[in-house]
Order: sequence, then structure tokens, then C-alpha cells
Amino acid sequence: MTLPEIAKLGHVALVTPDLEKSLWFFRDVIGLEVTEEVNGTHYLRAWGDFEHHSLSLTAGDRGYVDHIGWRTKRPEDVEGFAQLLEKAGTEVKWIEAGEETGQGRAIRFKLPSQHSFEIYYDVEKPKADEKRRSVLKNQTYKAWARGCSPRRFDHVNIATSMDVQEILDYLGNQLGFKLREYVRYNNETTLAGWMSVTPLVHDIAVITRPQAKTPNQLHHISYWLDNAQDVLRAADILSEEGIKFIGPGKHGVSQALYLYVIDPGSGCRVELFSNSYLILEPDWEPVEWTEEDHSIANTYWGESVMDKEMNKPTIEA
Repeated sequence: MTLPEIAKLGHVALVTPDLEKSLWFFRDVIGLEVTEEVNGTHYLRAWGDFEHHSLSLTAGDRGYVDHIGWRTKRPEDVEGFAQLLEKAGTEVKWIEAGEETGQGRAIRFKLPSQHSFEIYYDVEKPKADEKRRSVLKNQTYKAWARGCSPRRFDHVNIATSMDVQEILDYLGNQLGFKLREYVRYNNETTLAGWMSVTPLVHDIAVITRPQAKTPNQLHHISYWLDNAQDVLRAADILSEEGIKFIGPGKHGVSQALYLYVIDPGSGCRVELFSNSYLILEPDWEPVEWTEEDHSIANTYWGESVMDKEMNKPTIEA
């Protein structure tokens, strides 16, 4: 029997108490393209994203993540995951085709931390309208149409008050994620882990927040910019809009150049992310960072997120 596999991170469904402000932030400042609006939900994607959306915005009474979506490698993998998860004791809910605009039949379930995940395969990949379409046949939209203009959706970082190792084990054993890097103090407590199903250093990260009000918190979502200069350009754009941010800086873990900014509508933190490295080795050994490495693991250089109030989880996921 071929085990089901996740191919990639798909999207985040974000609920916001100030839809207009969030739409302004993600569309005009970050620079995402609006695919369409259906029944009050706005679907957006970066200029290099191919799927119908990598982010949806829906009005609500507070800011939170409704679910995080993942696409499988094969159509039959959705059913395969449903069977494996139910066998392992996870409650699975089926989402029929069309319930989420642009997407086929899917399943939703919760991690032990109560973070809500969605798994699907069938998805629309609409072409951009003629005015926004790139002349490059391998690119969805024209680049640099507005705002910071990231190329693609990159990763999510979730936070929990639970034992981080329990969540990492669940992601690995039930969903097939591979551990790439992790932080462990005193050879006992795992404080954070970075995992992926692609050659990226992480498609998802899990970090500890013992004082969080709920175990299902979001630390940030991340969009990819092509290079370091693009991150500096983003800093200029945010400054022009009077929006505060953290960075730029460089992580030791992942070796990525970063900038963090919070959506003023929902409270969702967004990382604009570049550089980093790819993992192509089939026998990769997870990299351990210890307490002695603290000074360089999170912040190799630049403004430290760890020393700021901004490092706290922003909304529930």
C-alpha cells in the first residue's frame, strides 16, 4: 500500500474583525492579487502562486485562523489520509467540493493542539485576467504590480502551550513531515521544530508558548521574496505607510533573511522571507540547536524578534 503524501502548503483561511483594513494591508501593502470575492470572502494569492488562493479573508468578530490548507500529491491521498487519521483516533470532517471556493473535496481535522488543518487535492488554477497576466507562460501575474510583491506563499509557524515534541511527533507520524532543525535545552525539552515535506527548510514550524491562553496559537504566516534587496524594498514600503515592523535580520535556523509585520486588521503576523537554503539530501540529519546557541539560532544578526513584544503569538489558529 502506498502511503498518502502531502505535496505542499496551500493556503491559510484568515478571519478578521476589520475586513477592509486587512484587505488593504494584504492587497495594497503586501501586494497580493485578488482572485475573486465570493459571499464576502476575498481570495488572494501572490504573483507566483498558481492555486486559486494562498490566503482568504473573511469578516468575523475577532482575528483567528479558520484552517491551514495542505495539498496532497495524488487525488486518492485525501481519502488515504482520512482513513489513516481516523484509525489513529483523529476526528475527520469532509468538506464537499465547492464549499471552499476554488477547491474540490477535502477533509478537515484538528491536531492535538487544536490547530485546524485541511487536506485537499483538487483545486482550480485560474489564469490572471489579461491586464494583470504576465507575458511569461510560467508565471501567473506580472511581478511588482503593487506593494512588497512577494513571489509565493512559503510557510506557517504555529505556537502552542502544549509539549512541542508531541505536536512534532504527530506531524511526522500522521502526516509525513520531516524534522529539519530543532531547538532543545538541557538535552530534555524541545522548544521548537522546523519541518517540511518539500526541500524547503520548513513548510511548518512549531514553537512553545507556555503562557499562551490557548494551545492553538499562530506565530506567523510567511510569503517569499526573491532576494535580500526585495526585503529592504519591503522595509521602505512599510515605512512609507507608517507601519512598524521588526527587522530586517537573519535567522541562524534556516539562514533566512526576515522582516516581520502585523496586519492591522486581524492582528496576524506576516513574515517577509528570503534567502535560506534547500535540503536535497535524502539522509538529512536534523540540526540541533542548544541553549548555548541561543544568541545565533533565532537571530544570527539584525533586530531580534525574540526580544520584542511582537514575538508573542498574535491570534488563535
